[in-house]
Amino acid sequence: MKKLITIMLCILFSSLGFSQEKKNEQKKDTTKLEEVVIKTRRKLSSYRQEKTLSSIDDYLEKSNNVTMIKRGNYAWEPTINNMVSDRLVVTIDGMQIFGACTDKMDPITSYVDVSNLEKVTVGSGQEGTENGHCVGGGIDLQLPTSKFNESGLKTSADLGYETNGNFIATGLDLEYSGQKFFISADGIFRKSENYDAGNNLEVLYSQFRKYNISLQSGYKISENHSVDANIIYDRATDVGYPALPMDVSLAEALITSFTHNYNPEDKALKTLETKLYFNTITHIMDDTKRPDVPIRMDMPGWSDTFGFYSKADVLKGQHHFTFNLNGFYNKSLAEMTMFSNNPNEPDMFMYTWPDIRTLYSGIFVKDDWHFADGKSLSSSVRLGYHTNRIAKEVGVESLQIFHPNIDDQQSRFLMSLASSYNIKKEDSNIAFGLGYGERAPSVSEGYGFFLFNSFDNYDYIGNPNLKNEKALEANFNFSKTYDKFKIGLESSYFYIMDYIIGDIAQNVSSMTIGANGVRVYTALDNASIFDVYVNSSYTISDRFSVNGTVGYNYGRGSNSENLPLIRPFSYFAELNYNKPKFNASLQLDGNGNQSNYSSFYGENETASYAILNLNLGNAFYGEKGRTILKYGIENILDANYSTYADWNNIPRQGRNFYINISYVFP
Repeated sequence: MKKLITIMLCILFSSLGFSQEKKNEQKKDTTKLEEVVIKTRRKLSSYRQEKTLSSIDDYLEKSNNVTMIKRGNYAWEPTINNMVSDRLVVTIDGMQIFGACTDKMDPITSYVDVSNLEKVTVGSGQEGTENGHCVGGGIDLQLPTSKFNESGLKTSADLGYETNGNFIATGLDLEYSGQKFFISADGIFRKSENYDAGNNLEVLYSQFRKYNISLQSGYKISENHSVDANIIYDRATDVGYPALPMDVSLAEALITSFTHNYNPEDKALKTLETKLYFNTITHIMDDTKRPDVPIRMDMPGWSDTFGFYSKADVLKGQHHFTFNLNGFYNKSLAEMTMFSNNPNEPDMFMYTWPDIRTLYSGIFVKDDWHFADGKSLSSSVRLGYHTNRIAKEVGVESLQIFHPNIDDQQSRFLMSLASSYNIKKEDSNIAFGLGYGERAPSVSEGYGFFLFNSFDNYDYIGNPNLKNEKALEANFNFSKTYDKFKIGLESSYFYIMDYIIGDIAQNVSSMTIGANGVRVYTALDNASIFDVYVNSSYTISDRFSVNGTVGYNYGRGSNSENLPLIRPFSYFAELNYNKPKFNASLQLDGNGNQSNYSSFYGENETASYAILNLNLGNAFYGEKGRTILKYGIENILDANYSTYADWNNIPRQGRNFYINISYVFP
């Protein structure tokens, strides 16, 4: 491993060290990145776009290597390359934000909406480390850039309805742009009752209610300097989680930032962006609406984060350098109160996250070196210093029951490296990359105390003495165009050392009534994860086209057990019809039988499935504005099914008719 790291460092710094004076007009290579761009506010666009009012979760799931773990009808947890959120870095416009729920009911993606964003960037493996350390990849939910285009006042409105769950969504967007000042405000509201699975089977506790409001303003100080401020307020209430024993009465976030932008003219430094930010999250779990509960519990959690970053883009000859100096301070606190059914017995209270303080500072450097026509070498390094501290003394004492030799503070040095060689021709593209990455254990993995996991029915205890998890990565991408036919292959392999996962603790009693026992976070010597996808498309005529994808994934640990939540064989096919002002698509989406499931980690076999969807759209243009109409049927055959990523096999939605109307004023 040391030899491989040494070779990668040599490749990296040889790339950083060369400089050519010849001006290169090629754009930054994004072979390993997938971007979903919002053409107008609240209207993300991708080649599989169906509904203009889809959630962020719906859009992310269209990517090959992204899967969303569903515990209900709201707040799905993103995974990349079959790795859960602990192994990812998810940011909002480069800002570090950490959920406040010990049960992962509030992934970062749940605290924004499509109305807030301009694009979403997904980086696989070490390509996702620009904003932080990870082994699986990164997702950056990017806010709109400053606008001084003197377009005056613009307004748009959206309305959506779906029959399954009686779901409604409505939004309004206002924007004013002048020569030196702009301001935009938007809000969106979503509400759903319990949805029905196939055959009209109601899925209880799948309701939710959410609204999101954002405000952005900016001022142009000079031709080269501008500042902008952003505020996002997100609030969800009455959120049911049918796959879990508890629901959520409140999930609330306030996300704020202040940014300075410097864009010099005719200099090697092209942009310099510096941001200060603060965000606070409150999350409250409760079981008051569940009829049969052995003992009532309240489980609130809080997460506060202060941070900064300074990003610079520099063009020098044939090199495009990206620099990112960033840091943050986070406070994570969660507690549990168990209310006794006997009035003569006291209630029980404990900290499930004993006020963990995390301080991080790091630097990221990347060089895109275009050394010949169509050939480039992209290399990056991230170095960081990470410190955790347990602020509650009772937290130290509790964890010392299981780990006698621990301190209240743990510091780590983290490193990530990546290098990718790319060859682009007129009709083909090939890329090969290597990466090495490290991550620190998450707050739950390091310091969680009796966290119940309903997936395998065990209580979990953190382990502050865990080593950094480390991953070696290799990836390959190839695409070729033959006239009207295009085919591509993408594949990645991860060899993960000190793979963090729970192991059964013998002779330890669980805290949760009915739990199978207790697992303590430990580390396997290694684990391997592999995926491969074949994508193809064919243009039949000016009106008709087809595209499809098939994929295979594999994951296994050094203990000879299958890893949990590994996607089985999957496929997707789509027939498209397009003409001006109208489009339609018929989709077939399915998975094979999940035969390589992990019973050791609580999984059971998931049956194969296939569903049909029909999506249609119209555009209407008039003197007073334009209207976009999206409508269709999901799960046409009303199949009753669940996927490997549906927690405790909760069934997905049955047949659903939907309609989305967006009106944009001139």
